[in-house]
Amino acid sequence: MSNSKPWLKSYPAGVPEFISELSYDSVAEMLENACEKNSNRTAYVNFGKSITYGQLDKMSKKLAAYLQSKLNKGDAVAIMLPNLLQYPIAVFAILRAGMIVTNTNPLYTPRELKHQLNDSSAKAIIVIENYACTLAEIVKESPIELVITTQIGDLLGTIKGSVMNFIIKKVKKMVPDFKLDNTISFNQVLKAGQSLTFTATKSSLDDIAFLQYTGGTTGVSKGAMLTNRNMVSNVEQVRAWNHNSLQEGKEIVITALPLYHVFALNANCLLFTEYGAKNILITNPRDMPGFVKELSHHKFTAMTGVNTLFNGLLNTPGFADLDFSRFRFALGGGMAVQRDTAARWKETTGVTLVEAYGLTETCPAACMNPTDLKEYNGMIGLPISSTECEIRDDDDNVLPVGERGELCIRGPQVMKGYLNRPEATAETIDKNGWLKTGDIATMNNDGFFKIVDRKKDMILVSGFNVYPNEIEDAACLHPNIIECAAIGLPDPKSGEIVKLFVVVKITMTVQEVKDHCRENLTGYKVPRHVEFKEELPKSNVGKILRKDLRPN
Repeated sequence: MSNSKPWLKSYPAGVPEFISELSYDSVAEMLENACEKNSNRTAYVNFGKSITYGQLDKMSKKLAAYLQSKLNKGDAVAIMLPNLLQYPIAVFAILRAGMIVTNTNPLYTPRELKHQLNDSSAKAIIVIENYACTLAEIVKESPIELVITTQIGDLLGTIKGSVMNFIIKKVKKMVPDFKLDNTISFNQVLKAGQSLTFTATKSSLDDIAFLQYTGGTTGVSKGAMLTNRNMVSNVEQVRAWNHNSLQEGKEIVITALPLYHVFALNANCLLFTEYGAKNILITNPRDMPGFVKELSHHKFTAMTGVNTLFNGLLNTPGFADLDFSRFRFALGGGMAVQRDTAARWKETTGVTLVEAYGLTETCPAACMNPTDLKEYNGMIGLPISSTECEIRDDDDNVLPVGERGELCIRGPQVMKGYLNRPEATAETIDKNGWLKTGDIATMNNDGFFKIVDRKKDMILVSGFNVYPNEIEDAACLHPNIIECAAIGLPDPKSGEIVKLFVVVKITMTVQEVKDHCRENLTGYKVPRHVEFKEELPKSNVGKILRKDLRPN
């Protein structure tokens, strides 16, 4: 299969099979170039405040100078921020200083944060005060030497920022009490950086740029070592794929997924910066009415998201009334895009929801659908430039077209490995550079791949493989079902049976749900149990967590 590469015949016009030579030696160099050529263009907008690429360059240089005065080249610096103007400044500064970015989730528990800080040997952290109490609990048990704190309104201007910070802290009481010694504020750092000398640092393509931690759904969370080569390659791969759909200096992209997640990090923070785009940062996308209100202020051209996000918008009053006249690029990833969501999205916005596929370990993009698709096709797309994919069985044999097996990926975006975990790395990446994804997939004659499910999520009913995505997709065809999740439960007769958790708009009975599923699924796939929920457990990027629905 790897020699025939049937996907090449389906490549969009002008997309190369290989990216022969990279344009930059590091992510920092790529960002510096973007700031230089787009100096007067707006780079980021948050809570109505905008900064230009020129301002991004200056502020990140000040922060980089300060970091260089306190830390050493190659040190890891943690970022614990939601989508704020401070985030891209921090990422750019850390990389320019010759250091490594390790993103942390602001919603981490103390245990999770302690693990990541210690595992990454982070020497510094930039943290939002709203979650500084978490850091305070474990900072003395970590290698952290420098703590930079910030508040949501710090970069919004003196009056607006001060008012917002006061309301958040004193009125809404959204900042729990915390005690951290020897901290310095983000704004104090920028001020101090003015009088310090920034030393340009040369990084190589093989230097680690990001320690991006996996979700830890199985075992301990692991740090994927993403090098400059990995990240720059992936940006250039996706840029080549989208050369006919995205335009230099003309894009306005909506960034609702958190930038600390690898999808938004590479797609929004890096790729769209390379395009000189205006990036609209949404700090709290869970506030759907507020999200829609913010969307009404922009004639946006592009949006990335997960199925849950798109579905949430479609179910929010006012979304259908937005101005979609310039909107032309919608990219879904992180979880399977459901057919019903894609159909409603196209009907409402006029834009096809293009599905892509990737992992933290692939920076993340590995497969993507052509962006000129007229309708959603249920596929994750084709391997992008310089990328090979194979479907293998449990004995590592390559399977023919149409058969189900584990999707394996090889390309320049495949991580260097897991930090300090050679055994886990060897289990995931073979000696020939093939990454085992743990996802069950098929490939058709045209080279399009389709994810059937995760290996660990597969349900075995009387010897038949049942894949939760298929059940969920069928269930969500019912107009009253907002979202759902399927799991397997032990059963003495059939080994396992299907249970479906459902969130509905209007009250339904269990039998109505089963009858609907029976109309769309083979008998053994129909849920034997149905449970109604007010909401389903989700990750920080809105991915439904089936593991949290399984009985202990």
